[in-house]
Amino acid sequence: MRFKINKFFTASLLACMLMGGFLFNSCKIDAPDLTTVKLNAFGPSAALRGGELKFIGTNMDKVTAVDLPGTAEITTFVSKSSTEIVIAIPQDAMPGLVVLKTPQGDITTKTPLTFTEPISITTYAPATVKAGDVLTINGDYLNLIKQVIFSDGVVVDSTAFGTRTRKLLTVTVPAEAKTGKVAISNGAAIPVLVYTATELQVTLPAITALAPNPVKAGTALQITGTNFQLVKSIIFTDGLTVTNFTLNVDKTGITVTVPATAKDGKVTLVAKSGVQVQSASSLTLVAPTITTVAPNPVKNGATLTVTGTNLDLVTGVAFGGGVAGTISTQSATSLVLTVPLTAVDGSVVLSTNSGKTVTSAAITYVKPTITSIAPLALTAGGKITITGTNLDLVSKVNFIGGLSVDVTPTSATSLDVIVPPACVGKAAITLVTTNGSQVVSTDQVDVAAANKPVITGITSSVKPGAKLTITGTKLNMVESIYFQDNVKAILYGVRTETSIEVYVPGTAKKGSVTLTLNAFDGSLIVSPTFTISGTDPIVDPSLVIWNFDSGLAADGGSWSGVGGLGNPSDALSGAYYEIKASNWNKGYWWFAENWMSHPSVPKTGYVVKMDIRLRTDIPALNDEIRLMLGGQVVNILPYLKVGNVWTTGGDWKTISIPLSAWTGLADPTPVKGGDWGIATWINTSNFTGFCVDNIRYEQTSGPSGVSRLY
Repeated sequence: MRFKINKFFTASLLACMLMGGFLFNSCKIDAPDLTTVKLNAFGPSAALRGGELKFIGTNMDKVTAVDLPGTAEITTFVSKSSTEIVIAIPQDAMPGLVVLKTPQGDITTKTPLTFTEPISITTYAPATVKAGDVLTINGDYLNLIKQVIFSDGVVVDSTAFGTRTRKLLTVTVPAEAKTGKVAISNGAAIPVLVYTATELQVTLPAITALAPNPVKAGTALQITGTNFQLVKSIIFTDGLTVTNFTLNVDKTGITVTVPATAKDGKVTLVAKSGVQVQSASSLTLVAPTITTVAPNPVKNGATLTVTGTNLDLVTGVAFGGGVAGTISTQSATSLVLTVPLTAVDGSVVLSTNSGKTVTSAAITYVKPTITSIAPLALTAGGKITITGTNLDLVSKVNFIGGLSVDVTPTSATSLDVIVPPACVGKAAITLVTTNGSQVVSTDQVDVAAANKPVITGITSSVKPGAKLTITGTKLNMVESIYFQDNVKAILYGVRTETSIEVYVPGTAKKGSVTLTLNAFDGSLIVSPTFTISGTDPIVDPSLVIWNFDSGLAADGGSWSGVGGLGNPSDALSGAYYEIKASNWNKGYWWFAENWMSHPSVPKTGYVVKMDIRLRTDIPALNDEIRLMLGGQVVNILPYLKVGNVWTTGGDWKTISIPLSAWTGLADPTPVKGGDWGIATWINTSNFTGFCVDNIRYEQTSGPSGVSRLY
């Protein structure tokens, strides 16, 4: 480079001399600067420690020292001239800007010096480790390492290193470490990664035995093996995880309580690294055994005593017909069960949380006996008295012609029954028990026809102005029909001997009512109870969520102080709930509960229906009354809006809300939990006189989506 500069300078000087006579004023050469140090370039970068680094410029021989990051100032040069200096790079030099020391001051490079790092791993020891051991890595330039990376990205930062020199690095094996190759990294944005040639073997826990086996749920299980200090959790069958256990001093034994819901299967230890180790043998859970059941035969509604072993594990009881039973008292050797009224002949099946079942010998059930029936001849509508044994089991008495009477016995030895008014003829009677068994009398009852109208059926629920159908016998003898409040029917449909169609007057009393048939002979026949209201009938009583008929405490809810049971005379049927206070706070519960059992239905094809009454109309403002099901909410007020008011016309009204309106509701709806109830949300209106009853599910379509007809 120096040669090229001198050659150019000489050529320029000769040109000026040759042209000097006539171009003297146009060609002038400045004298060279022989004192100012100027740096034009340096390199190589990236450099290799132990190699050479060159700096090129002018007056470079004036440089007195070179300062590289991470090492002492360099004053010894490999070579030095006016255009170039060369230094040897120390092994401890670090990347960064380089400073040249000159008489005119420091010259700092515009770009940093970088290095090609020959980081290497030669050996590591030990080859097999466990968490907490110290791993020693040998190699070169290990002083540059910022991270040690175990398998699956488990990183140990340099702040946790032990020793770190150029040739040696030590690190404690973390609890999360797994078997695999180990990498070292310089921690750069695009890091240099160097891996061990072979996999580091990380020791895992090992199971050698489970005892006792079989084991009883709820008792202690001893697991023996090795390296149990590495265990984070224990998994039983079906992913049942336990983190609460104890270790012995040698870390070779684990004592853990077997969960009540544990099932047969292998036991898995989860190491702190997340690696799972499974037992070679399966764990078996103890099952109950049955020695005796007594008495046998047993009476429905009575108690049955089961003896055996491990009966304290029993959590479920099923009688014949799959009917669930109730445990009255329980110990490891004895169960006292309440026999369901609907249980039928068959075995009792005991079940446990671990999925174990045990079946008893077959059980039979006591049946009623008939000693006598009196009188054996009477007129329809009269009373017979049946005597015998176990008559308190009878739920229904069947008469000739398929007519039946539901009964509620008050004695085990005597039963009074009103013969259906439409019953005519001579035949035996049949007692039907609570579990469906039947007892046929040996005597026959001779029933003569009653010479007056008889009602055998009536529409269960009807709205004012709608058609009510009465079925029976001798209905052609009816002269007139009166509804309650002495309101006479004036509009009829078809009238025959067995059927009358009558339209309900608008002024007829609403609620749970009866009507009266006036016969031509002056006799009065009172109908069975039916409902007149602006509400829809309850199609399936088993889908009712709340009807308040059992009161508040009996329903198991948490009831707020702003409401209570309403006036029974205003009810549709039974009790209802009414808000009685004139104000309350935002988010105030009217009633709520978390753990009552409710029906469980699919979201598709079902709606929620509820009967509501507003005693007075209320301006439709920005209010919400939230019906909460399973923790999800729907504002019910829009279903009451007419014009600019919330209203039910002062009477009871049924609203229907599709279950899909509760967007986050579980499917099927949850049986328990998740906040069920009604709450106010915005306090801008006075809802005194807000009544609610019969909150229920109702199916609107069958499985194929075809609409149901009721």
